[in-house]
Amino acid sequence: HSPNVCAVQKLIGTNRKYFTNCKQWYQRKICGKSTVISYECCPGYEKVPGEKGCPAALPLSNIYETLGVVGSATTQLYSDRSNLRPEIEGPGSFTIFAPSNEAWASLSAETLDSLVSNVNIELLNALRYHMVDKRVLTDDLKHGTTLNSMYQNLPIQIHHYPNGIVTVNCARLLKADHHATNGVVHVIDKVIATTTNTIQQIIETEDSLETLRAAVAASDLNSLLESEGQYTLLAPTNEAFEKIPRETLNRILGDPEALRDLLEHHILKSVMCAETIIAGLTMETLEGTTLDVGCSGEELTLNGKPIIANKDILATNGVVHFVNELLIPDSAKTLFELAQESEVSKSTEFFRQAGLSSHLTGSERVTLLAPVNDVFKDGLPVIDSNMRNLLLNHIVKDQLSSKYLYHGQKLQTLGDKELRVFVYRNNLCIENACIAAHDKRGRFGTLFSVDKMLTPPTGSVMDVLKADHRFSTLVAAIQSAGLTENLNRPGTFTVFAPTNEAFRALPQGELNKLMGNAKELANILKFHVADEILVSGAVSALVRLKSMQGDKLEVSMKNNVIHINKEPVAESDIMATNGVIYALNSVLQPQASRPQERGDEPADPALEIFKQASALSKVSQRNPRLAPVYSRLLARMKENSG
Repeated sequence: HSPNVCAVQKLIGTNRKYFTNCKQWYQRKICGKSTVISYECCPGYEKVPGEKGCPAALPLSNIYETLGVVGSATTQLYSDRSNLRPEIEGPGSFTIFAPSNEAWASLSAETLDSLVSNVNIELLNALRYHMVDKRVLTDDLKHGTTLNSMYQNLPIQIHHYPNGIVTVNCARLLKADHHATNGVVHVIDKVIATTTNTIQQIIETEDSLETLRAAVAASDLNSLLESEGQYTLLAPTNEAFEKIPRETLNRILGDPEALRDLLEHHILKSVMCAETIIAGLTMETLEGTTLDVGCSGEELTLNGKPIIANKDILATNGVVHFVNELLIPDSAKTLFELAQESEVSKSTEFFRQAGLSSHLTGSERVTLLAPVNDVFKDGLPVIDSNMRNLLLNHIVKDQLSSKYLYHGQKLQTLGDKELRVFVYRNNLCIENACIAAHDKRGRFGTLFSVDKMLTPPTGSVMDVLKADHRFSTLVAAIQSAGLTENLNRPGTFTVFAPTNEAFRALPQGELNKLMGNAKELANILKFHVADEILVSGAVSALVRLKSMQGDKLEVSMKNNVIHINKEPVAESDIMATNGVIYALNSVLQPQASRPQERGDEPADPALEIFKQASALSKVSQRNPRLAPVYSRLLARMKENSG
C-alpha cells in the first residue's frame, strides 16, 4: 500500500528469497516449507525518514557500481580482476545476469581456480557469457527464447514459467531490472556455463548412462534427442536399470514398442529446470502420459519419490536430470504387473492359483475384469472347476478401453460367455460388476478394476426364477397371469421378484383377493417389472423407473442396501440374459391399486395358480397360513369336477 515497495517471500531457515507479487505467493510454502512475506524497497528506490514506502529514487550509476549495491559484490570484484570493469563502466547498453555472492561461493575450489587462473582469460570469457549487448528487461524474457551472449554469441536459454519464476540457463532470477546508466542488472542464483552439447551428446559422454545409451540406440530416439527442441530428459542411470528384475528388463529391452514407450515416458515435452519447481506439477511426457513432478525441501521428487540424483545438466535442446529409479509406464507392463501394483493385487493371486497366469503375462490381447481387494477381505474363495470357469469369464477377448464402451455392447470372454455393458449417469458396469477406478492399459492387456465378482447370466428371467425354489409362487402367478412369454423374450427387464416368503407375509384377505383376480394379479406383477436394466452399482441416492404397469418405482441405496419403494431388497443383481432380478421379501402395491373383485374366498382363476405352485414347491403346501387356502381350493376343484 506504499509507493515502490516490493514483496519478498523468504524461505524460513534458509537465505532463499523469492521476489513475487501477491498472486505468486505459492500459498506461502516453497517445496513444503513455510515462508514469510516481508517488504523491501523496489530496485532503485530507498526510504525517506518520516515518509511511507520508498519514495526516493536513487541516482543511476553504471553497471559496475550497480553490482556492488544489488548483492553481487563478488561479480564486481571478478569484473575488476578480469579487466571487464572498463567495459561495464563505459558507454553502451548492456544486460548482465550477475551471479549472487552466494552463487560464487557455492562453486567448487577446483572450478573457481580454473576460472581465475590462465591470465584471467577464462574468467573474462565466463563473465562475458553472462552478458548481452543490449538492454533486456524482465518483460522481454519470454519463455523458450534464447539471447546471444557477448562470448562468441553463444546462446543463453531463457524460460519464464507460469508461476512467475524466470530462469537463465536454469539459474533462477533473484532480483530483476536494476537499471544502470549503461544497461540493466539481473541477479541470478548460479554461475552459468556455456552449453554446446545436445541431450544425445550428454548421454554419449556420461559413463553412468551406458545402459540408457544402448536403449536409446535400440529405439531409434537418437535423432530426436539430437534435434532442436525444448525437452527435459529424466535420464535413468545404470543403477536405475539394475534395480529392475532381469526378466522384466529383458522383456522390455526385447520389445521395441515397449522400449520406446519406456524411454518416451522419461522425456517431458518442455524444459523444466529444478529451480522452477516449488510445488507439485503434473507434466506431460512425450509418450502422452503424465508424471507428478514436485519437491520436498531441497529434493526434487517424481511421483512423490525423491529419486532425482543430479539435476539441471543443460543441453542446447533442453535439460537433463539424472534419476536413480526406472519409471516404467503402464504401456510397457504386463497385466500381472499392472494388477500387482494396484488395488486388485489379491485378484492377481486368485488368477495365479487358478492356473491362469499365462493370460496375464503373455502377448494375448485381453481385458481383465479384476475385483478390488475389498471383495476378498474374508479370504479368497476355494478354486474348483466352476470357479476357474468363472474367472475365465473375467477375462474379455480383445484389449479394450472403457472410454469406448457403449450401452448394450456385448463382450466375449475366454469362458465363452457374452457379457453386456451398461452405461449409467454415475457408473459404467459390465453385468453386475461396475468399474471402480480408471482403467490401466498395459502392453497387451487392459485392467478394469471392478467392485465385485461378476455373475454371467445363465438363462432368461423365467429360467432363473424357475431354477430358484424361493420364487415358486411367483412363477405360478406369472404363468397364470399370462406373462411368461414376456419374461422369456429378449429384453431389458429389471424384476423385483417377491419370494414365497413375501406372498406368505400378505394378510389373508389380501392374499385371497390377489390370487382370485387374474387381471389384478397381472397388474400387480407388472408393477414389479421395469423395461430397463438397472444393476445395483447404478444406484447412488435415488433412481426412478417406470414399471410395466405404468406407475413409478423408486430405487434407493441406504446403508449399502438397495431399497425399492422403501422396502429392503434381500438379494441384488441376479443376472439373466434378458434382465436383472432383485429378490424381495415383500409384495409391492401400486398406490392406485383397487381390487376389481371382492369376497372371502379366492375366485376360480386362483385354483390354477395354486395348483401350479403346489407342483413347484411342496414347502408352500405345508405352510400353516396357506393350508386353509389350499383346503378351500381343493374343495372348489372337486365341486367343479362334479
